[in-house]
Amino acid sequence: MISKSLFDNTETAFALKTDSELERAYFLFKMISMEPLVKIGAAVTKFALNARLPVEGLVRSTVFDHFCGGVNEQDCMPTVEALKTAGVYSVLDFSVEGKDTQAQFDATMEKVIFLTRFAKDNRSMPFSVFKPTGLGRFEIWRKKTERVAFTPAEAEEWDAIVDRYDQICRVASDCDIALLIDAEESWMQDAADALCEEMMEKYNKEKVVVYNTLQCYRWDRYDYLVECHKNAIAKGYKLGFKVVRGAYMEKERDRALEREYDSPICENKLATDTLYDNAVQYILEHLDTVHLFMGTHNENSCYKALEQMQALQLPNNDSRVWFGQLYGMSDHISYNLASLGFNVSKYIPFGPVKDVMPYLIRRAEENTSVAGQTSRELGLLQREKKRRGL
Repeated sequence: MISKSLFDNTETAFALKTDSELERAYFLFKMISMEPLVKIGAAVTKFALNARLPVEGLVRSTVFDHFCGGVNEQDCMPTVEALKTAGVYSVLDFSVEGKDTQAQFDATMEKVIFLTRFAKDNRSMPFSVFKPTGLGRFEIWRKKTERVAFTPAEAEEWDAIVDRYDQICRVASDCDIALLIDAEESWMQDAADALCEEMMEKYNKEKVVVYNTLQCYRWDRYDYLVECHKNAIAKGYKLGFKVVRGAYMEKERDRALEREYDSPICENKLATDTLYDNAVQYILEHLDTVHLFMGTHNENSCYKALEQMQALQLPNNDSRVWFGQLYGMSDHISYNLASLGFNVSKYIPFGPVKDVMPYLIRRAEENTSVAGQTSRELGLLQREKKRRGL
């Protein structure tokens, strides 16, 4: 039986942290726990970086180094190697956002391909990852989702997106690296889902290469999962899903209210949690044709998944089941699961400090909005400080 106190083991959770790193983590989560401070800090940091004020060193030595692996992939390697000593794998995530030219989209594609080949030569990195809007303009995704006719130039843009997807998926298949494709806002996601399904049909015949992402704060996602599964069985290919709760809730609700359509978001957190756990259970019961990557910082969902794996007599290290958390967060989940032999990976964002700031600010804002997340991190860090006599 899995102990219900598994995630309370702070010695295992923070074994890789030096005393000074532990103190820094405690300081950062203390700051993040104060919502007004996060909003002020985000605004000031954006302004300072845009105005080229000399704050990059301060940002790098605090929030950046806690939540990111470095400014480039080589910079991340000491972190990747340290995680591997604890049995934790790495997903290098080039977290530069907001690019919108064809040249930039091509450059992102080349970066993802490079990182996929880079991962092939280092078995500590079994996954590669990208966002749909990293490969094409949001407006193109939106128009495709809403079935708005493209201009000839936009049709060319869409064809370029499809080609970028195909090139990345082909390299991932050749390198035997799994590819996690992120989900984004609902009003562009139908097009992203359809293209992802197209890639799954092409590349997931013999093995699971391509993973789509299920955002379980959307009330329609369980039905979408079941429908995808039926289609995949009928067409003879396998599915991969990264199952998350989601990252655009306020934006989704605000847009639905403004445009007067039904919100795609579940009515409350309980409904989201239930849908999440049901989706995980469905996949665990169909692992012969659907593989699972659980992206979660929720302890209850992890415990439920562990219980279901035991009930289904699945080995801890079943290659079809992965758990994932963000670097710098929920170490008590990641390292304690890894200590029991479960497949665990950390998403490690990296990129130039200024370009990664939108990602970091979103992380801080999400932590303030998730009830109990930051206080749980703080409590565990405090307990480990006490254990070490700090």
